[in-house]
Amino acid sequence: MMINTHYVMCLLLCFFINTSCNNVDDTMEPPIEVVLSENVEVYKSDKLENSLALVVENGAKTSYLVDKKGNILKTWNFDIGLGNDLELLPDGRLLGIFKATNLSFSFGGYGGIVRIIDVDGTIDWEFNYHSENYLAHHDVEMLPNGNVLLIAWERLLALDAINMGIEVSHDVYTESLIEVNPSNNEIVWEWHTKDHLVQDIDSNLPNYSIIKNNPQLINHNYIKRGDGNLMHINGIDYDPVKDVIYMSVNYYSEIWVIDHSTTALQSSTHVGGNYNKGGDLIYRFGNPEAYNNTKGERLFYNNHFPNFLESDEKGAGNILVFNNNSIAGQSIVHEFKMPNNFTLLVDENNEPQEVWNFTDANLFNERISGAVRLKNGNTLICEGDYGLWEVTSEKEVVWKYNGKGNFWRVYNYSLTDSEITNLKL
Repeated sequence: MMINTHYVMCLLLCFFINTSCNNVDDTMEPPIEVVLSENVEVYKSDKLENSLALVVENGAKTSYLVDKKGNILKTWNFDIGLGNDLELLPDGRLLGIFKATNLSFSFGGYGGIVRIIDVDGTIDWEFNYHSENYLAHHDVEMLPNGNVLLIAWERLLALDAINMGIEVSHDVYTESLIEVNPSNNEIVWEWHTKDHLVQDIDSNLPNYSIIKNNPQLINHNYIKRGDGNLMHINGIDYDPVKDVIYMSVNYYSEIWVIDHSTTALQSSTHVGGNYNKGGDLIYRFGNPEAYNNTKGERLFYNNHFPNFLESDEKGAGNILVFNNNSIAGQSIVHEFKMPNNFTLLVDENNEPQEVWNFTDANLFNERISGAVRLKNGNTLICEGDYGLWEVTSEKEVVWKYNGKGNFWRVYNYSLTDSEITNLKL
């Protein structure tokens, strides 16, 4: 019997085509469409981190949690305005500083009231720190021991300031740090800039010396302002391994570091603590001009958010700083490697090693703003008058969120972080 090979080949070809088509129909699924909010201007799903951002609006009565698609997952509303900082605690509660009313004095970023707010919106704790002579402002930090650290201005009467060698004709407002125990509202530790002053105005007055020979002390005459707001500390962060505090000093364009291991008494002196410097500065960087140092390059022109990254096993760690860079009109996010042992040398280059930075022609705000490091190595940047940028370590912009508002800072949380899971979204 003769086999028609041409007929057989046609049958096999048809079978193959039908089988292939059936397989495609069985396995192919329609592509999933990613629906983005109109606020999301850049979205590179393969390179961004799928996490949530707590957007803290500057001085507002609201704050919100947003995902990378631009969906607002939760909004908090407050009866009074933020006095800038607000962050989630591990149990899902909020810690924030809020604006008091009927104040004797105030400047941009003022607060006066610190609160811990429960998940259901009730106020678990409130601490008022304002009077005619002092006022909490800008930033708060929950310490590992459960105490709360805050910044405060304190009034120094003109005559007292003059007698300390500060050249003024009006009251001035120096800076302080206050640590309070929320269980009893007791102030357990404090630090004041006026205790660590150096002046070269009058040899007959206290604290007279050559400023550049005392980098550990603060020249209160570096800035002269008619409103008396001399320094304008706008951010703090804490390194629990070294037990030191970082401060962003906006008008000095510097980051200051002090020893937190001192007693409350030692913090007002020049001895004691782990570094045996008392409350003197153990390190400073960003602007050598602030202490008449002729070595080292000035890095900052106004700065915010000294965000200390976690220490390694040797106690070393890096820090992110938002350099507003008001002189150039283009902001820069810097990452610096902090020294293992803090030292301040006389008229030597004390500036740290920069290990990374990011800038862009469109990145600029002359005030507020900041940056945080994400778990995947990306950096999330808050540009105060725009919104959020996420960039890779290779400086590729992978996410942009135009918040259409005015933003103090952003904090980032993974989906599995206790801060998020305890919200029960």
